[in-house]
Amino acid sequence: MSEVKRVAKLEIDGKTYELPLHSPTAGPDVIDIRKLYADAGVFTYDPGYTSTASCDSTITFIDGDKGELLHRGYPIDQLAEKSHYLEVCYLLLYGELPSPAQLEDFESRVTNHTMIHEQMHFLFRGFRRDAHPMAIMVGVVGALSAFYHDSTDITDPWQREVASIRLIAKMPTIAAMAFKYTIGQPFEYPRNELDYASNFLRMCFAVPAENYVVNPILSRAMDRIFTLHADHEQNASTSTVRLASSSGANPFACVAAGIACLWGPAHGGANQACLEMLQEIGTPDRIPEFIARAKDKDDPFRLMGFGHRVYKNFDPRAKVMKQSADEVLELLGVENNPTLQVAKELERQALADPYFADKKLFPNVDFYSGIILEAMGFPTSMFTPIFAVSRTIGWISQWKEMIADPQLKIGRPRQLYKGATMRDYVDIEKR
Repeated sequence: MSEVKRVAKLEIDGKTYELPLHSPTAGPDVIDIRKLYADAGVFTYDPGYTSTASCDSTITFIDGDKGELLHRGYPIDQLAEKSHYLEVCYLLLYGELPSPAQLEDFESRVTNHTMIHEQMHFLFRGFRRDAHPMAIMVGVVGALSAFYHDSTDITDPWQREVASIRLIAKMPTIAAMAFKYTIGQPFEYPRNELDYASNFLRMCFAVPAENYVVNPILSRAMDRIFTLHADHEQNASTSTVRLASSSGANPFACVAAGIACLWGPAHGGANQACLEMLQEIGTPDRIPEFIARAKDKDDPFRLMGFGHRVYKNFDPRAKVMKQSADEVLELLGVENNPTLQVAKELERQALADPYFADKKLFPNVDFYSGIILEAMGFPTSMFTPIFAVSRTIGWISQWKEMIADPQLKIGRPRQLYKGATMRDYVDIEKR
């Protein structure tokens, strides 16, 4: 039995236009407006594209009302509890969970690409020592195409595959080197015997003067941070990667563009903003003052780390991240860290306050991830670079899907023009 054709009808100046209506496997129906300009001579207006589907995708689905985040259909809480980051990378990249042999092969390929070209070390020395690690990452990741030009031909499926593996493998190395550079310590090379998260922690915190052994609780917490931030549908940085990719740009340049977008405080800087807020509060006795300010509609102060733009009920990633936060804080202790003391007490008071429960302002993933990273010893300037490491697999998966799409066109958003209409140039002596 053939599918019934569904349409939406739009009337403009007495004339009716029929627009195809598509039903996804999950989420709201979508009105197809691709021929609207050709047929009716009008554009749609949607600042921020918050009501516009820019593509069709099979990778990630979010239901903000239900608090659901699915990767290829698998709930994020199950993946974070039962899986690990590189297995989730395989799932996002290839569409299915791997067999043991497939996972072993994938992990081996990633592990054997973690080093970066030795000449790239000179790039770091071109930056000031007080440069933000994200500034360094934008530059160094963009420069990968100058060192690995054998994997920049996007028309070659094998080169796309090699570029994907290289980006997943080298991003932790680049982020760790950016961190080491800004604190004046020597770079630590990756070690093939370590897992992905442990390798990253070692590259960040090991020094040549003594042996460094990664604590498995910290490694597991870092792996969960990577997993919980792996992809998040068509967010700003992912859309940036897709838009850059639509021009035919190489994958290294596209991911560098995604990193630049992620650097924005409204996107990737949320956990940093949360920690800065906790530091502003200072001591637990000042928490009631800031909670009162958060309730005051005339006060611009916002309680960072609570609520989420997409999730209208609760953030499904937060429960797993809270578990990791509790494990890390129990391991490391918080008695000598006033910021972490404030975080624990703020969480307790906010969850006990009916105001936050009624408005569904629960602690989100950024609140707990910031606490974990602070406890591990990362400065707030490294929070967003770690986010970039996590999100690389999402960017690459979305890029790979887009390149293979037969409907691929260069992105070209339209506008509602409100500027001057045509006017003649006036010679300077007559102005």
